[in-house]
Amino acid sequence: MTNYKAVFFDIDGTLVNDEKVIPADAVEAVNQLKARGIDVFIATGRAPYYITEYLTELGLDSFVSLNGSYVVYKGQPVYKAPISKLTMERLENTALSHNHPVVMQGAEASFSNTKQHDFIKTSFETLRVEVPGYRTSYWKEEPIYQALLYCQEHEEHIYTSEEAGFLDLQFVRWHPYAVDVIPASGSKAKGIEAVLKVLGLSKDEVVAFGDGLNDVEMLSYVGLGIAMGNANEEVKSYANHVTSSVDESGIRKGLEYAGLL
Repeated sequence: MTNYKAVFFDIDGTLVNDEKVIPADAVEAVNQLKARGIDVFIATGRAPYYITEYLTELGLDSFVSLNGSYVVYKGQPVYKAPISKLTMERLENTALSHNHPVVMQGAEASFSNTKQHDFIKTSFETLRVEVPGYRTSYWKEEPIYQALLYCQEHEEHIYTSEEAGFLDLQFVRWHPYAVDVIPASGSKAKGIEAVLKVLGLSKDEVVAFGDGLNDVEMLSYVGLGIAMGNANEEVKSYANHVTSSVDESGIRKGLEYAGLL
């Protein structure tokens, strides 16, 4: 029997399929984990208000959200790593000068600094969540834990080059039109580390499932990192094990491999 005591699941492409539905066998597997006393968490790039339905469906109240920048355990925040207001101001001004929209994500709400933009609409449609409302300079009102910057890959250098000066940020692409913007030291692994301090666990006692580029640090950090069969090859290279895809009982098979089911 393994000594794994906690499991972290990415959402998109891991727990949920292209239809944004959690397969029935994955729901059953999570319920079996809980019944056996295993701590179960969601670990996602999404904001808390974009995962409510999944938390409810799985009966969970603990999660790593916004790519590790905002972490909740049993309904209470245990870790917060907002982007500085000075950096947010610079980011917004740079983006505006290149006509690149920015969505700013706080713990309670997200707002776009552009009233309507096809890139934002398209990317949020892939998540099947409501497009954010319009509010300029939302960073002045609330702590921003993650920004979504809308530019194409050939434009990333505007922000990522040394000359750009955004050394305190990292940019992780999740869509052809969009990149996640989080603190340079941030990652899902950082969020998991904060949880483990609360639980009194070591990283060797943890399993994580993921499929995207924002899962690389998490898969590398934990005791057993499991990549989904639908993950890209680069992500798979960071995992200890590759399971099948989300729609091919990937969650259950991965947990069986871990000795948890």
